[in-house]
Amino acid sequence: MPTSATQVPDIGSRRNTGVVATRMTSARVVGRGTELAELEAALADSAAGKPSIVFVAGESGVGKTRLLAEFERRARASSPPARVIGGDCVELGEGELPYAPLVAALRPLAREQDPVVAALPEATRGELGALVPGLAPARSGVPQVAERDDAAQGRLFEALLALFDALGREHSMLLSIEDIHWADRSTRAFLSFLARSLCNERVLVLCTYRPDELHRRHPLRPVLAELERNSAARRIELSPLNRDELREQLADILGAPPDADLLERMWARSEGNPLFTEELLAAGLDGRGGLPPTLRDALMVRIERLSEEAQELLRVLAAGRRLDESLLADASGMETGQLRAALREVVASHIVAPGDDGFYRFRHALLREVVHDDLLPGEHAELHLALAKALERRAEEQGTGVFLTAGIAHHYFAAGEQAAALASSVEAADAAEKVHAHGEAAALLERALELWDRVPNAAELAGMDRIDLLWWAAADHRADGDFARAETLARRALDGVNENEDPYRAAAIMELIARAEWSLLRAPDAIETALQALALLPAGDKSRERARLLSFLAKCRMLQGRYKETLELAEEAIEAAERADDPLAEGRARNARGIALASLGDVDAGTSELRRAVSIALEREHIGELHSAYANLADALHLAGRTREGLAVLHEGQANLTKISRPVPWLNLMIGEFNWALGNWRVAETVMPASERRQGGTRELFYLIMRATMDLAYADEASARERLARAEPMVSESTEPQYISPYGVLMAELYLREGDIDAARAVVERSLDRIEFCTEDLSRIVRLAAVGVAVEAEAAERCRDLGEDPSRALLNAEMMLARVQAASEAGWPVERAWLVTAEAQMQRARGESDPTAWGLAAEAWDAIERPYEVALSHWRKAEALAFAGDRDAAAEVAGGALATAHELGAAWLENELQGLVARARLRVERVGDAAEPDEAPVVEDEDPFGLTPRERQVLALLAEGMTNREIGDTLFMAEKTASVHVSRILSKLDVRSRTQAAALAHRLGLERDQRPTSA
Repeated sequence: MPTSATQVPDIGSRRNTGVVATRMTSARVVGRGTELAELEAALADSAAGKPSIVFVAGESGVGKTRLLAEFERRARASSPPARVIGGDCVELGEGELPYAPLVAALRPLAREQDPVVAALPEATRGELGALVPGLAPARSGVPQVAERDDAAQGRLFEALLALFDALGREHSMLLSIEDIHWADRSTRAFLSFLARSLCNERVLVLCTYRPDELHRRHPLRPVLAELERNSAARRIELSPLNRDELREQLADILGAPPDADLLERMWARSEGNPLFTEELLAAGLDGRGGLPPTLRDALMVRIERLSEEAQELLRVLAAGRRLDESLLADASGMETGQLRAALREVVASHIVAPGDDGFYRFRHALLREVVHDDLLPGEHAELHLALAKALERRAEEQGTGVFLTAGIAHHYFAAGEQAAALASSVEAADAAEKVHAHGEAAALLERALELWDRVPNAAELAGMDRIDLLWWAAADHRADGDFARAETLARRALDGVNENEDPYRAAAIMELIARAEWSLLRAPDAIETALQALALLPAGDKSRERARLLSFLAKCRMLQGRYKETLELAEEAIEAAERADDPLAEGRARNARGIALASLGDVDAGTSELRRAVSIALEREHIGELHSAYANLADALHLAGRTREGLAVLHEGQANLTKISRPVPWLNLMIGEFNWALGNWRVAETVMPASERRQGGTRELFYLIMRATMDLAYADEASARERLARAEPMVSESTEPQYISPYGVLMAELYLREGDIDAARAVVERSLDRIEFCTEDLSRIVRLAAVGVAVEAEAAERCRDLGEDPSRALLNAEMMLARVQAASEAGWPVERAWLVTAEAQMQRARGESDPTAWGLAAEAWDAIERPYEVALSHWRKAEALAFAGDRDAAAEVAGGALATAHELGAAWLENELQGLVARARLRVERVGDAAEPDEAPVVEDEDPFGLTPRERQVLALLAEGMTNREIGDTLFMAEKTASVHVSRILSKLDVRSRTQAAALAHRLGLERDQRPTSA
């Protein structure tokens, strides 16, 4: 990148080079053509709706910043020009300054009052305003929930993604983040979110980092391991320049080609590091004499040549990292004229660069590190103390914010002012919470805890005792997703509480422990902890602690499908919440009670209770609770067969959530699920995300299960298997029937298609064992058990086809049917549909597939608007009719099912039906072309396949498992003649093997009464 032509000393005698260096750096980027081409390809991909994250890794001084600057220049100059925003991470302790690069990237948008931002929905702008107030006023007036909002950071991330999407709508958007080895926790979390969330936005994210900074336990290591495995991620490793490239760099700086001696000396000294080369030149060195042994020493040579005022200014800036002129003057104590002269000197020396925002920073991070590391201990403490006080004065003038408070806390801590560091760390943690930076808040609180025993009046300074501080830190860790650390700190807090003297405080801390245990998938431990906490409190008291514990337990039991226990706990929780005037606990309890009532059959009472939960959450704008209440209300209606009502609830929920926040992805997944059930498959596809990259946690599990369902219907078994394999670890750790049951159903279907009946049987039995033990979630039990009957029907058919004993399969089918009958005793619509389907499958298992039974199943599914299940039932009905010899009726039913399958896009069912039509020679009009009948010839004799009487006899013996020799002996023909008959039979039946021919003969009754009688 070009710089001003500041004169520097001749770096070698004129007899060696004959040239004078006229620049500090080369005017153009040298030796990075391949890397720039790769970045430009990534930008082109983003313009085509293929977003990606690119990581540029390289040692200090190798040219990452120069490459990034050149690429940004090219991106702005491209046609059409890309939108470029960016910022760098600040080394300010471990995670003290949340979202530093994002705030830097967004500040220009706020200053310019960008119209793209103004066009965003008010709720989105409100979320962004919490981070950068200039973008929009932060949302105010929202009642504060006496509990951290675990979903708040996710909403902020979604708002940022919406902004990036809008910025890239007309032209590509480039977001650059430098030095992510210093990234704060929230920035790292946002990068992880982006990696799994970007789908078709025209966005390119470019990050730089130093691999040599990543020690074994560096927090960026696991993040990079996750991100660089992502298919949307690329990594570019920057290497030092080779000799030819170094020659080119020297020639550009010097204005003429370097001689061979100079090139070799610089190569030996710099080893191709561009920054080291520039600094050797800028320091007036050419590789001769007593050279600095390291790049850091070379940098110090330049710095030490500056005036004392300029060096002092650099020391202040090294401690402050990024300061404006006012802060520099305040912290340094320099007069205005003296300060500006020093600023001109360091800027002219290309050590410091002024930013468009009025702040000064070092041109290269390594320059700052060198100056800061050179500070004497006394200087270090003095400078950081001066900066802390200067920032405090700034805060008094302009008001506090997360960045000022974080800076104050950092500088007091770096200065060794322990009392001030403790107080300011607590204040900074509170500010970090306001922008949903729970990880940074937790880190700041842990620093305060570290200082606690060193400060005499710690409780007074913190405004709380040590137990509350531990409790607060634990809550922030939990909100940040670090459930293990949350549990550890909460237990330390509990150790300091006397349960007999202060049972309410102990109970509240134990609730936090229980929630952490639940999140760690230790459901039994979580429930036991909550019960122990509840036992500390008097029955019937009016405390919020008791209301919260009861509502937590009610929700846990609801999720486990233990509905009778849920009702008892929820009713007690509602009473306690009303006494304690705790709407949050009341809403949660009514939510759980509503699901329990609906699941036990009283759908109207259940939905009424869920409506009350919605009203409570909506009135107080408890966003997480509102989302949960709408989702459960819709699900209760769907499980009761009232899917259209449930869909209306989901649309209502999204509309209300959009007014106060953002649409909830979970509700979109449910909208897709409900449309799929109703047969609106194209609508479901538009609503469902095209990729799992925007999912996480249980949302990802829900997504994978729904997509696998769709894959199987589309006959894409490979994709279904891959998705179910990713879901398996999450399902195995879950205790919730809503995931265990559909996973078992889908795996059983997949195994059946692959011909592995034993595996299908095993997965059904295993899944039932997991959910039947302590659940009353009948809707999930009945579906799984009904699929179990279908598996056994398939097993019994195969046994008969192979001439084996089907008794085991029949016994298993009867046991599974008994489970279906027990779970559907109440006669609810969905459960009844599964029951009549299972009864039809039982008839099929016995070898007596009944068209009437399958007709009843189709009617039951049609009553609750499940067209795919109707078509599946009609397929089996057509098969049963063909088996009974009623080909005209079979053709009519199969034709209707085929039309439905084609309209839905159900490729698998369409293939099965076409196979049936072909094998049974049914007269069915071709789907999609009603004017043309099926091309398969219709045989008018008694045999639909055109088999001769002799071939029918051969088929009967073949179905018994006889070889060609045995068939010949029985029918008094040559073995070769028998072989010819078998070949013809396979051709007419349109099957590939003797086994398939035997199976078809059994199912359609082609072998009946055809075996020759003995003489």
